[in-house]
Amino acid sequence: MANPLAPRIRLFLGDITTLDCDAIVTAANAALRGGGGVDGAVHRAAGPDLVRASMAQAPCPAGEARVTPGFRLSARFVIHAVGPIFRDMTEDKKTLAQTYESSLSLAAQHNVTSIAFPCISTGVYGFPADAACEIAIDTVLDWLRSNDKPDVVTFCCFSQQDHTRYKKRLGELGLAESES
Repeated sequence: MANPLAPRIRLFLGDITTLDCDAIVTAANAALRGGGGVDGAVHRAAGPDLVRASMAQAPCPAGEARVTPGFRLSARFVIHAVGPIFRDMTEDKKTLAQTYESSLSLAAQHNVTSIAFPCISTGVYGFPADAACEIAIDTVLDWLRSNDKPDVVTFCCFSQQDHTRYKKRLGELGLAESES
């Protein structure tokens, strides 16, 4: 029997800025001023108005998120999610889950039907990738079980290694994810 949440989950390998969805999430820093990795890519693609709009909402502590327009992106919104800088699995696990929940809450408040998440906190913030993958997927599934919005959540993996990790975890959960 297929998992009833399967139609609401997608997996994508590539650049999150190219996705056609209502909102894309960026792994932001607390100052919301852009940075490297996915955050730098999102800021470059959205244009200079994004940094002004996001910095106006700073600071944003780890575990929280802020929303801005998408500007030059096809996405209507950018959700700036600040994950934890990894130090302690027990505490940071909770904070990373809160980061996903905060992003999903903002998406629901803005009537977002489709959202794409990158791998939050796994780059320079050093969160172990396997644990972060499990937290991301489990948190999103918990949210979807009790919320109608967003309709579709895409896990966007920039590297083949992350894509393989997410595909494996989704398979373990009986989710026949659709590839975007």
